[in-house]
Amino acid sequence: MSSRVLVGLSGGVDSAVAAFVLKKQGYDVIGLTLRTWESDAGSVSRCCDIDDARAVAERLDIPYHVINCSEAFKEKVTVPFVNDYISGITPNPCIVCNRVLKWERMQYMAKVLEADLVATGHYANVVKLDSGRYTLKQAQSSKDQTYMLYALSQDQLGMTIMPLGGMTKEEVRKIADDEGLPVAQKPDSQEICFVPDDDYKSYIMKNHTGELGGEGDFVDEDGNVLGRHKGIIGYTVGQRKGLGIALGHPVFVKRIDPVRNEVVLSDDDRLYSDTVRCRDVCFMSIPGIEEGGSIDCQAKIRYHHTPQEAKASMENDELVIRFSSPVRAAAPGQSAVMYDNDGCVIGGGVII
Repeated sequence: MSSRVLVGLSGGVDSAVAAFVLKKQGYDVIGLTLRTWESDAGSVSRCCDIDDARAVAERLDIPYHVINCSEAFKEKVTVPFVNDYISGITPNPCIVCNRVLKWERMQYMAKVLEADLVATGHYANVVKLDSGRYTLKQAQSSKDQTYMLYALSQDQLGMTIMPLGGMTKEEVRKIADDEGLPVAQKPDSQEICFVPDDDYKSYIMKNHTGELGGEGDFVDEDGNVLGRHKGIIGYTVGQRKGLGIALGHPVFVKRIDPVRNEVVLSDDDRLYSDTVRCRDVCFMSIPGIEEGGSIDCQAKIRYHHTPQEAKASMENDELVIRFSSPVRAAAPGQSAVMYDNDGCVIGGGVII
C-alpha cells in the first residue's frame, strides 16, 4: 500500500507540480488548501487561491479539501505584523505563518485524513542527518526558500517532504506545461500574501486597532532635526527611496525610534555592523549551542542576502552572530539564519 501524503495546494504552479510529482512517484495524494485571508472586496490571499487549487486537484484527479484558518491567521500573523510595524520593527510574517499555522494545520489534517506525510511546493530539501536530527538543505534553484522555513520544528520536518528541492523554476514550469496543469503560466507572487500591491502602509492604517503615531522628526545620529517624516510605519532600516527629504546627498534609514517617534538617518557607510543579536532562537541541524560556546557558520540576515562567514554563540539566552565582514542594514524583526558548509540550516532567530 502506497504512503498517503497531504499536499498543501496554494493555487500556484509550485504546489501543483509538487502534487503531480508525488502522484507520479506512486504516493496516494490528497490536496489541501488553508483559507487564511480575504479582503473586504472579496479577494483572497495568494497563498489560498481556492478556485485554482481546486482546478489543479480536478486535473490530477486527487481528493481535495479546504479548511478555514482565517481567525487563527489574523491572531497569529496579521495582527502581530501590524503591531510590529507600529513598534518600529520590520517583521517577516511568512516565517511565523509557516511554523505556527501552516504546518500545524497540515499536521492536524494529516491525522484526520490518515496521511503519513505532508508536502509543499517549497524549494528546499528535507535531510535526516546521521545524528537523527532533521534539517533543511538549500535547493538547487535560485529561489531557495530555506530562509523562510528555518523555524520548523523537528516534529514538523520529520513528516515533511519537499519534492521540488532538486528542481529549478524553469523545470517546474515545463512540467506544468507538459502536463496541462491549469496554473502553468500563473505568475509568481513577489509580495506578502495579505498585503495588496505591496502597500504595507495602507494595509497597516486600515487594520490597526491601537494608537497610530503620526508625523515626527527625521534626525541624524546626534539627534539634530533634519526634517519631518509622515509616520514611522512608512519606513524600514536601509531605506533610501521615498523618504521625502532632500539633504543634497543620499541618506538612509539607520534606526526607527517608536518611543520618540523619530526616524534616524545616516550615510550608507553607517548602516554596516559586524554583530547581530537575536531572540526567539530555533535550532535545526543541532540541538543548540552551549552558553559561552560558539560555532562557525555561514549566515544571512534577509531572504535575498548571500550567506557570509560568521561565528555564532549563545549569550544570556540570545543568539549572537559575529560576521567576518560587516553586513548592511540588519533590520530588527527580520531573521538571521545560519548554514553549515553543506548548505544545511543550523538554525536562526529574530534580529533584535
